[in-house]
Order: sequence, then C-alpha cells, then structure tokens
Amino acid sequence: MAEMKEISPNAPAGTKLLNWVDNRFPLSKLYNDHLGQYYAPKNFNFFYIFGGLATLVLVIQIVTGIFLVMHYKPDAALAFGSVEYIMRDVPWGWLIRYMHSTGASAFFIVVYMHMFRGLIYGSYRKPRELVWLFGCGIFLCLMAEAFMGYLLPWGQMSYWGAQVIVNLFAAVPFVGPDLALLIRGDYVVGDATLNRFFSFHVIAVPLVLLGLVAAHIIALHEVGSNNPDGVEIKDTKGPDGHPLDGIPFHPYYTVHDIFAVSMFLMVFTAIIFFAPEFGGYFLEYNNFIPADPLKTPLHIAPVWYFTPYYSMLRAITSEMVIALIACVWAAAALSVYKFKMPTIFKGLIVGAAVAVTAMMLSIDAKFWGVVVMGGAVIILFFLPWLDNSPVKSIRYRPDWHKYMYAVFVVNFVVLAYLGVQPPSAIGERVSQVGTLFYFGFFLLMPWWSVLGQSKPVPDRVTFAAH
Repeated sequence: MAEMKEISPNAPAGTKLLNWVDNRFPLSKLYNDHLGQYYAPKNFNFFYIFGGLATLVLVIQIVTGIFLVMHYKPDAALAFGSVEYIMRDVPWGWLIRYMHSTGASAFFIVVYMHMFRGLIYGSYRKPRELVWLFGCGIFLCLMAEAFMGYLLPWGQMSYWGAQVIVNLFAAVPFVGPDLALLIRGDYVVGDATLNRFFSFHVIAVPLVLLGLVAAHIIALHEVGSNNPDGVEIKDTKGPDGHPLDGIPFHPYYTVHDIFAVSMFLMVFTAIIFFAPEFGGYFLEYNNFIPADPLKTPLHIAPVWYFTPYYSMLRAITSEMVIALIACVWAAAALSVYKFKMPTIFKGLIVGAAVAVTAMMLSIDAKFWGVVVMGGAVIILFFLPWLDNSPVKSIRYRPDWHKYMYAVFVVNFVVLAYLGVQPPSAIGERVSQVGTLFYFGFFLLMPWWSVLGQSKPVPDRVTFAAH
C-alpha cells in the first residue's frame, strides 16, 4: 500500500480535498504525466493540431449520439420517421442531428490530416510503432462505426449502400453466402440488419474505439511525441532531467490547441447552419427519401470518406486481375534475378507465383476487389516495417520524395472523386492506374525509400520563435 501524503492542517480547503483524492486516486500524477509535466517538442507546427481536434470530434459524436438515441427507433418501419421526428419536433433536434452528421465527415477530415502528418514526418518509425498500430486500429473502428451509422436513417442511400457493401462479402469463396447472411441477419437488408447495426454502432464499436484511443495516448506519452525534424528530444536532457528541446504540454500546447479548436468550431458551425448537406457530400439527397426495396437509385455510392476504397473495389475487373497477375510475376522475376538465394528458394518463389496465378484466375474478380479494398487499409499497419529510409522526416529526405508523397495525396483525392461519380470507361482506367500506384507506393517503399542522398539531420530540433 502506498504511503499516504500528509499536508498542513492549515492548508486551504481545495488543497485538502486534492490531497484526499490523491491519496486514493492518482489524479495529480495523471495530470502531471499527461499535461503539466509531459514535455513535448517545442517545434510543433500546424499539422500537430489534428490529434486534439480528433479528440474534440469524438466527444461531439458521443454526446450528440446519446441525445439522438433518446428519440431514435431501430425499427425498419419506424426508423425513417423517427429521424424526421428528431428533425422537426424534438427541440433542437435538427441541430443535434446535423452536428452528428457533420461530425462524421469532420472526424474523417481531421483523422486523414492526422495520418498524413504521421506519414510525412515518420511518426510510425521506431520507437512509435505501437502508437501507429493503435492509430490504424482507431481508423478501422471509425470506418466500421461510420458504415453502420450510415444505415440507421433508413433512407434510400442508407438501404442500398448497405445492400451493396454487405453483398460484397458473398463473394468470399466457400463461406461468402453464409457470411453475408450472418451480417444481414436475414436474406435481405431489413429489420434484423438495422437492429444489429444499431447495437454495434451505439455500444460495441464505441467501446473498442475508446479503448484504442486510450491505448494510443498512453503509448504516445510513454515514448514521447515525434516532431517535424524527427529528432528524439529525450536524447538531450538538462540537469533537471527534462528535455532541453521540450516544453510542458500545459500551458503551451493547450493554448495552441484552444486556438485551433476555436478556428475549427467556426468552420464546423458555419457548415451546420448554412450547408449541412455540403452539396450532397455530407448528406446525400437520396437519403431524404424513405428506403424502398423496390426502387434502386440510379447511382449508388458511399459517403465521400469511403470513396477512395470504393474506387479501388470498382477498379478490379477481369482484365485488371490479369494486370495484377503480371505484377506478381514481375515481382517474382525481380526477386529471383536480383537477390542471391539457394535454388530451392527460387523454386519456391516461382511455385508461389504459379499458385497465386491459378487462384486469381479461378476466383471471381469481385472477390479480389473486396481483397484490394480491405488490403488498402490493412497495408497501413505494415508501414513501420516498409519504410527503410535512414531518416524519419520528409525535411531531410531527398527532394524527390516530397513529389512522391504529393503524387500519393493527389492520387488519393482523384480516387475519392471517382468513387462518387457514376462508372465510366475513362474513370475505370484512371482508378485502375490509381490503385496500382497506391499499392506500389507502399509495397515498393522498402526499395524507393532508400534511394537518393538524405540530408544531415541536426542533433537538436530546429526552432524559430513566432
């Protein structure tokens, strides 16, 4: 048992109360470890506001979600009407619903920016691999949460979007039909689907999400934050044991984040009050029509934050499978001729290529589209072991690396745009090229990340007061 700390009987009442709590719960220790005495690099820039904003949006989503659940009815016959009731009759219900729907898109915007910052500054590199893995887990949970929440309004796009995505699981060999039936809970998307999606959206996934967020923050504060220079500030400490290039998170970065939150809330509220549908990107027009199993919308597309992966799904056609097989054989040939290895290993590589080719030709292209769509997210988990660059930050990598990352971002945005457009021959070709580039960026990273001459990395962070 820890020794209880005694204070003067003449201490103020507030101090006595805090001491009483500290002797029973490590409140002051938690505050010091994660705010008051948590030393963060002093050269944070604009890109470091998005982690805090993601936490803010998570709180907004939980609070507004609680109020929405009070009036929502997870019943196929009543769901759409209950959402209309919230919008029209519940006091301030329209505001709560629009905060929640806008918050979903805002969540993905800040998370995408947060991940982009980690990508360019090497925040996934040693010793922060676990921080990145927990972050990728959060991203997966967000996608599941958003997908299941999208069904709940029971509008046309909710219903048919869920129909399309759930039916994709039927393409899995052998177990596909049973898997799709398990997810739907019925032979068609219906009341059983709505109920199970509601329970996962409201209870199961948020609990996992909160656990991952806590693990993400604990892991981050254990190893310390990265910075734009990619320099470990813990390597240079002063006589007091604190990093010379670090400053306490509170008050310096709490004030920094309060300013960012103020700017964010101005934009967030402007969208809520003046453009909550955001031209059909945040709330599609078809979703204001009750779900009708007998009437299919002309063009079914997911919400904008899923569209890059939806583009990759649609890009996998029978001829694209042939292109993927060619990539497999090119990789096998390069491995055999480029690297010195025993003949038996070369035989194994060629045999594996033959097996993969036979498997890809014998299974429907729709299944490989599902694999590619899932693989586009799963591959992010392996990033810490794909990047072999001798330096972390983009600042000290060869200049052409910046163009590589810029093309990656443009490619991602183009895939997102194509995902909301109706299928076309040109769009299909562009999305196929974009898919190959997306996977090539990561799978070839062990090779291209070591090319070129890196710039010397300073021993201390570079910082100019502003």
